[in-house]
Amino acid sequence: MSEPQASGLKSVGTALDVLECFATDGELGVSDIARRLGVAKSTAHRLLNTLASRGFIEQDLQSGQYRLGIHVYELGALALARNELRHVALPTLRQLAASTGLTVNFSVPDGPDIVFVERIENPDGVRFLGHFGRRLPSHTTSSGKAIAAWNPEADLARRRAGFPPRVSRTVRTEADWLRCLESVRRVGYAVSHGESFDGASSVAVPVISRRVAIASVSVFGPTESIAPQVDRLAPVLVAASRRIARAHAV
Repeated sequence: MSEPQASGLKSVGTALDVLECFATDGELGVSDIARRLGVAKSTAHRLLNTLASRGFIEQDLQSGQYRLGIHVYELGALALARNELRHVALPTLRQLAASTGLTVNFSVPDGPDIVFVERIENPDGVRFLGHFGRRLPSHTTSSGKAIAAWNPEADLARRRAGFPPRVSRTVRTEADWLRCLESVRRVGYAVSHGESFDGASSVAVPVISRRVAIASVSVFGPTESIAPQVDRLAPVLVAASRRIARAHAV
């Protein structure tokens, strides 16, 4: 690879790093970006201007801060619309939300994390989630456990990334993680009580294709609403998961 090619690829990678900075913060300034990426302020400013010219970033003219632009939303909406698995799952997810009255999440693995590609919220779910994003470390969620129990790649990615705590009850060691996965395999579903959000719980089951978990479907809400219903909710989720798997296989 020539030097100009290598330099161009590095610039693309740095521009993507800029976008990743906004995954956890709504608005950031030039100094924030420069500090996070370890680059000069002039470099950060140039990158932001380039991304802004293409609609990926926009600047608040009053504060001078930058935020994600509408073009990112457009591309994300296209990605979701073209996601076949999400498309076939939607009818079942809507039925599940209506029948349980709980927030329903549909997630897929991405390295050591899970990404919620669909979320049908009820007011209790909104109370906990607010505007929280769609990506969480897999060890903090029932969805992540449900997937990793039947997806060796997702399991290995999480173990390699470690188990940083999110709240007081988050899984923190590989030994605890492996015990969780063994429990999930034994009972067929995963639970999370106060592991991603204090006071919130979830129950999840995997969506299995060719003996590997490719997604999970879960219900989420206040612990006082979820915990007493785990035994009732688990079979409902299993039935929903099987419907999604059958629809996806058609």
